[in-house]
Amino acid sequence: MDMALYLDSALPEEARRAAALGFVAGITTNPALIAQAGRPREELVAELCRAVRGPVFVQLVSAEDSEAEAEGRALHALSPSQVHLKVPCTLEGLRLIARLSAQIPCAATAVYSPAQAWLAAQAGARYAIPYVNRATRLLGDGLALVRGMAGVLAGTPAAILAASIKTPEEAAATLAAGAQHLTLPLGVIEAMAEHPLTRQAIEEFAKYG
Repeated sequence: MDMALYLDSALPEEARRAAALGFVAGITTNPALIAQAGRPREELVAELCRAVRGPVFVQLVSAEDSEAEAEGRALHALSPSQVHLKVPCTLEGLRLIARLSAQIPCAATAVYSPAQAWLAAQAGARYAIPYVNRATRLLGDGLALVRGMAGVLAGTPAAILAASIKTPEEAAATLAAGAQHLTLPLGVIEAMAEHPLTRQAIEEFAKYG
């Protein structure tokens, strides 16, 4: 199964740095990250789409059904080949995913149970997004949540895109638990690439250069 790494950020400069690495597939945002960027959302999303080649995930914030659909269609129109929608995993959100998923790639976000993940797949979501570290803090074991989601999503088109990951060790454990995709802060991506023993080996081999 294909696996992909995404940057979890709404800062264009971080998006450009991640894109320059050559192996980051796209970017995921959320309302808090966009607020921290301090710019109008539509302007920011358009710049993020220019900064990366792949998907840019944007979360809907409208509470009312018809408003959320209009919001989603307007966001997707900013870059139809790139903008993917993140929809909170509620009954209303699943109903919206069922309406939009044939035209717009959708992810069910804030998934805290395998049951929610399974319903998201039935609604047509391409991705189910658990908050791993937050689930560990609130439920006791975020990795158990990922394992349960992987079990119920096996054989469906939906994949796990895991978020809220704070360390390289947590990232690797999340993949081992069954997540297909990760979205990570830039600092965690950079930390995953390094190990002191690798640097030690480089220094040792440099003696023979």
